[in-house]
Amino acid sequence: MTRPKLLLDCDPGHDDAIAMLCAARYGDLVGITTVSGNAPLDRTTTNALLVSQIAEIDVEVHSGSERPLMADPVHAHHVHGPSGLDGPELPPLQRAVASRDAVEFLLDRAADDVWLVPTGPLTNIALALRRDPALLTRFAGITLMGGSVTGGNATPVAEFNIWADPEAAAEVFATGNPLTMIGLDLTHQVRMGHQEAVRLREADTATARMVADILDFYAASTPGARAAGAAAMHDPCAVLQVTHPELFESIRLPVAVETRGRYTRGMTVVDSRVPRSSSDRADGPFNDQVQVARHAEAARVIDLIIEAAVVPIP
Repeated sequence: MTRPKLLLDCDPGHDDAIAMLCAARYGDLVGITTVSGNAPLDRTTTNALLVSQIAEIDVEVHSGSERPLMADPVHAHHVHGPSGLDGPELPPLQRAVASRDAVEFLLDRAADDVWLVPTGPLTNIALALRRDPALLTRFAGITLMGGSVTGGNATPVAEFNIWADPEAAAEVFATGNPLTMIGLDLTHQVRMGHQEAVRLREADTATARMVADILDFYAASTPGARAAGAAAMHDPCAVLQVTHPELFESIRLPVAVETRGRYTRGMTVVDSRVPRSSSDRADGPFNDQVQVARHAEAARVIDLIIEAAVVPIP
């Protein structure tokens, strides 16, 4: 089976690191762009380079935006640690960025056979859209990790990636272009922790050990993960939805991003009234071309993640 071409826009981050492995194992990874999010830009870029180095992924990394469009930068040190990738013992960095202009790379690499997979704040994508409003129509598709139907993790209603730069997210959704939204309702179904770390350590490779250390740290870093005994694999789900779509179910629903609410800033407002009459039609900033993921075959997804960490990158 032909592996789809993927362009990964990310902010590593433990789950972004695992998403990189999945993208390289099951897709044809044509490039990585980095953005400020889980950690400051210098750390997310360093982490992307280190993961590609450890896993021997031959891919260019292009550094992107160091701050949101309007607000001050926010990071998830309480989840990912100050480095953004606490837990694994990381080697000295030997790789360098291909450029510090992720936006230009996104514009240049857009093609009708390339899937865009953003797994961090959507700042780079929004900036690229400002230079080419038709950008998203030039990709084969866009599958992003972000948002939620029922509740958030950064606030009671907002998921972190959208909350970290809601203005950027609002611009991306407001294009009206088809999107697939891999939100918390889906990703919380796919959790990994100590049990999977044990399986990975049996492989005794540098990449498998790194992922095992990631899981041990990540599963203990937040109250929700500790309570469940495992951490949600947010970003790998976005990659695997493109490479293995048969493992995921979604429903087309209108979605808008709230940017001004006192309590709801960063919320993905999903019109889940099904069926809707013509008088119920969502309008204004709502994008009615969003496929909202709602179910994953979790066991099979977890097996694919483990395989991506154990089997050498082709």
